[in-house]
Amino acid sequence: MSLKAFIETLPDYAKDLRLNLGSILSDQLIAEERKLSLLLACAHGSGYRPLVSAAEAEISGKLDEKVANAARGAAAVMAMNNVYYRFVHLVANPEYETKPARLRMNFIGQHGIAKEQFELFSLAVSAMNGCGMCIDSHERILLENGVKSDVIQSAVRIAAVMKAIATVHATL
Repeated sequence: MSLKAFIETLPDYAKDLRLNLGSILSDQLIAEERKLSLLLACAHGSGYRPLVSAAEAEISGKLDEKVANAARGAAAVMAMNNVYYRFVHLVANPEYETKPARLRMNFIGQHGIAKEQFELFSLAVSAMNGCGMCIDSHERILLENGVKSDVIQSAVRIAAVMKAIATVHATL
């Protein structure tokens, strides 16, 4: 089932989510490949299997496998990093800021796509997971690499809508 068909299964009280995803899918601000890969990263970042399946069906034959794997990998690494760095950011004891994370994150340097593309995936998933420290870090890198704030905002809009779709659908 495609993502478009999947959102039609949402109840009427979630009509805004259907409309927002429709707007996102027709938005021309973000190139189609980037948009599809953000949808995929956010679906994987949601951890909700039916949404992942719908996003995978949506991108089938439309995304280069290297880009799709980078989107999946960003979601995987951020699932770990967002928990760890959110803890470091929120805990009152500043000692943890001085300690090395000691978590393997090799994929961050081995994703095989443009840095700003991977950072955008990572930012979107970090926004879904509510890690302020990661959001700040990825946003800074994106801006340093010439990504406009409108593109960053669009990526976070995608994350917000995908997270909401997963949340609502999981309650059905």
